[in-house]
Amino acid sequence: MTAPGPAAPSPHPALPGQDGGRPPAEQGPPPVPGTPAPPPGPGVAPPFAAPPSEGRRTRLWIGLGVGALAVLLCCGGGGAAVVGLAVSGVQAVREQGRAVTGDYYQALVDRNYGRAYEQLCDDAQRRESRPEFEQRVAAEPQVSAFRVGEVDTTNLTVPVDVTLDGGNREQQQVTLDQDGQTGGMEVCGVS
Repeated sequence: MTAPGPAAPSPHPALPGQDGGRPPAEQGPPPVPGTPAPPPGPGVAPPFAAPPSEGRRTRLWIGLGVGALAVLLCCGGGGAAVVGLAVSGVQAVREQGRAVTGDYYQALVDRNYGRAYEQLCDDAQRRESRPEFEQRVAAEPQVSAFRVGEVDTTNLTVPVDVTLDGGNREQQQVTLDQDGQTGGMEVCGVS
């Protein structure tokens, strides 16, 4: 146990005016010039009673608005892109379907049966060889004119108004299919 006695002086020097109520004899040596003052201790008043709050709600609403706009642009832009791709895909099927049907019938009008055969899908070409196709088509009534209708993108069919030699007219239905390698449309049957 230690004996009671006077307290030992503090090893840290005190600044002028911060003696903590100690007598002048216990204040310690004066501070060395050029050394920074220690930070204020307990009991020092902060520069603000509370953090500033003016404009906080305005900044919050602006931030929320900017975030909502970003979400709208990302999601809305993505949705618009999906719709645009779907519409352009359907339009491409229509254009290709009309083009391949027109090429097929134009080859029949020109009596270029080899070129007409090239417009057929792989399945139709497996069912009938080129010489068989040319012989069959040459024996049928010849096409002298045609008018291609609108492509039914659901069933992949195209109506064609055909005028035959001799003036007879008939409505033919062309079935289309997509080539597995090129992705282009091909004629797969005529009824």
